[in-house]
Amino acid sequence: MLSRVAERVYWMARYVERAENSARITNVYTNLLLDLPRNTAIGWHSLIAITGSTKCYRALYKDDSERHIMKFLLADSRNPGSLINSLCYARENARTIRGNLPREGWEHLNELYSISKSELSTSLSRRSRYEFLALLIGAVQRLTGVLAGTMNHNYGYHFLRIGRHLERADMTTRILDAMTVNTFPDEEPGENVSYSYTLLMNVLWMNVLKSLSAYQSYRHEGYTAISRDNVLKFVLQNRDFPRAILHTLFEIQNSIQQLPRHNKTIRQLNRIIRVIQTTEVSALNTKALHTFMDTLQIDIANFNQHFGETYFAVLETRPKTASDNTSKKIISPKIQHKPEKMYVEQPAVL
Repeated sequence: MLSRVAERVYWMARYVERAENSARITNVYTNLLLDLPRNTAIGWHSLIAITGSTKCYRALYKDDSERHIMKFLLADSRNPGSLINSLCYARENARTIRGNLPREGWEHLNELYSISKSELSTSLSRRSRYEFLALLIGAVQRLTGVLAGTMNHNYGYHFLRIGRHLERADMTTRILDAMTVNTFPDEEPGENVSYSYTLLMNVLWMNVLKSLSAYQSYRHEGYTAISRDNVLKFVLQNRDFPRAILHTLFEIQNSIQQLPRHNKTIRQLNRIIRVIQTTEVSALNTKALHTFMDTLQIDIANFNQHFGETYFAVLETRPKTASDNTSKKIISPKIQHKPEKMYVEQPAVL
């Protein structure tokens, strides 16, 4: 049984990555809505769909106003997946193992949380939102560099990398599913495609790339135009771009191979990789793409569950006491359907 230190490092990495993803998609989506005509069907509610928080949001808010959605996604403590909660959970996991982390990493994460907590409420308006979220993204990137440069590259570091890349793969599938399936109409056939429709599609697919900071890398791969098929192929199947789904899964594979008892876990991961590699994404229409992304999200969620059961089973067998309420591991039931939020049943501090 591996140390709980590794488990908490894993969840710290996932929550930090989740906070960065929330910042990225919020900034890009704000710019997207400014570029689109007012009569388009895409609105702020699509952000809720991307994060898989529809049920939670509807329980708290009745309308889809920008103000409410920004508060829910960034600053609402009642939303388990909000940006401030993600940073809080990351900090709490790091705090419990601060003696096992490089001091610079702990101090940087603690400072990031403190600054975000004090400034986020004043940064929800559109005027100041971009600057704050851009600074947060930069701070998370520096934290990643600090940990890579100062942390022993042992089991703990491999759990950190697995957590980061699994969270990244999950978010990328949600962006593709919500921004390209739920909000994009089917492409118009034949020669009757209007100029306005083509322009709208270019804007939407370009913002899919920008939400993943993939636009320049996409161009460097030799793609001369923005098109549905090329963007899907790049984001799903590129092995070199850090936020492409196939790349993240290979990074997870490399780290899992360094862990004990990895044979079954590797086989499950390899099945997902083969599906992505062998799928002809250009042949998928909107409905087929939606089904493909649903299946992929279920596969990733099931892999996350199997990984946790393999390496993060409950260590203690003594009877539960009152002091255990905040630390006892919760094992989620086997997922039988597409998860609205694959991490909803995970406690803040594991």
